[in-house]
Amino acid sequence: MTDARLIGSDIPLAERYDLALVDLDGVAYRGHEPIEGASAGLAGARSAGMRLVFVTNNASREPESVAEQLTSLDIPTEPGDVLTAAQAAAALLATRLQPGAKVLVVGGAGLVTAVTAAGFTVVSSADEHPDAVAQGFAPEVGWQQLAEAAYAVSGGAWFVASNLDLSLPTARGFAPGNGALVGAVQAATGVVPDSAGKPASTMYEIAVERAGAREALVVGDRLDTDLAGARTGGFAGLHVLTGVSTARDDVLAPPALRPHYIAADLGGLLVPHPEPVRAAEGWWTSGEAAARVVDGRLELAERAAGVDLVRAACAAAWAAVDAGETLDPQSVPELGVAPEDAAGVGAGR
Repeated sequence: MTDARLIGSDIPLAERYDLALVDLDGVAYRGHEPIEGASAGLAGARSAGMRLVFVTNNASREPESVAEQLTSLDIPTEPGDVLTAAQAAAALLATRLQPGAKVLVVGGAGLVTAVTAAGFTVVSSADEHPDAVAQGFAPEVGWQQLAEAAYAVSGGAWFVASNLDLSLPTARGFAPGNGALVGAVQAATGVVPDSAGKPASTMYEIAVERAGAREALVVGDRLDTDLAGARTGGFAGLHVLTGVSTARDDVLAPPALRPHYIAADLGGLLVPHPEPVRAAEGWWTSGEAAARVVDGRLELAERAAGVDLVRAACAAAWAAVDAGETLDPQSVPELGVAPEDAAGVGAGR
């Protein structure tokens, strides 16, 4: 995938790709609450023959816990269908450290389990002279753990972060994510950590290798992690508008963060995706929607709404920016998309 543009599929994505690498927070659920359309969309994808692997930047929980939560939300899942940033961090540690090396773990049970399973010795104090510090999100992480991490990193320990997400979507809103906590250690030491999680494509590559997939589709809600990782790894990416990044963010996205497909929710796996088409007078069309950029400002035809309008707006904006034009962000409105649009307007019917 080299062209940073939207692409089309004349068949449902669940039929085109044999594996979906599905993010969790903001995609399958929000905090402990289900997201509308998630269960039905994923069940439909499985019925069409698509395999699912849930790939999450959350390193605090073990795969068994994640699988239990998904199953309780009517998304039947086995632990082997879950790949966490903790597991990716352990894999990254193994590229440099020998078995038995000491690792100071800052995080929850999921990270402790993953680091231990990889053959390393988990320690809790900088006084034990760890070879590395592995930091992942957990609600219980506090000043004492961060201080130990800072002492160890300052002493020369390799600093590895499970991911660098600044925020974490919850049922009550956005809370500080692992990136915010990593920032405290980085600020204290001046050391920038190596990151195993998205937007690095490490987890995607591990999941594809495990599944033996022919062609994988990344599904996520964040442009800066999920979709950036798809671009980095050469995978197609579907942005679902149920989490952090909005449709307006899509329109304004730089090439490295752009999705290949856009849908209101996971129902977008079950429908074709029309490729936007350049029409007369600079208009880009998708279904009944149309958009163009004139003198640096985005113009939208008001005859349609929903995902088709988002797709047309992205095509127009991206083509203009890639041609060297300057797009005025103030001309890009919020583009609300209702869940039913994924199977209606957004399907290009």
